[in-house]
Amino acid sequence: MHTLKKNRPLRRIVLASAATVSGMVLLLSLKPHTTPAVAGSASSPAPSGSSGASSGATESGGSSGSAATGTRTLTGDSVQTRWGPVQVRITLKDGKLTDVTAVTYPQENPRDQQINAYAIPQLTREALTAQSADIDTVSGATYTSDGYRESLQSALDSASR
Repeated sequence: MHTLKKNRPLRRIVLASAATVSGMVLLLSLKPHTTPAVAGSASSPAPSGSSGASSGATESGGSSGSAATGTRTLTGDSVQTRWGPVQVRITLKDGKLTDVTAVTYPQENPRDQQINAYAIPQLTREALTAQSADIDTVSGATYTSDGYRESLQSALDSASR
């Protein structure tokens, strides 16, 4: 006869308790999500409020050339999300997206800071790879991803005018 089917409730209690404790130990031993190292300081996010919030896309300091050539820096619309505004600044060199910087993003509390420390560099890498605002949403940072994408698209739209 099977050991658990015998009429020994104490043995069942001990085995169930041991299984529960083992499960809890395994669950608690999981490591929290860590932020990957960001290569280069150009793609690391700037602190919120480092630049005045803009209600429209603006251009600043083009070095030379016409709209299609030279280096241009444009700031996208400030997009209000559930957790706060998101705004990005892009740099275009000869019509190619060379840098995307998050100017404003939610960082009011430690959880916002933790989420965006991971999400912003990932969104920046994807934008530079895609050369457009057609990028994936970062899991766990849906609102920031949506605001980032919308602000990025407004900056790209203003570059094409």
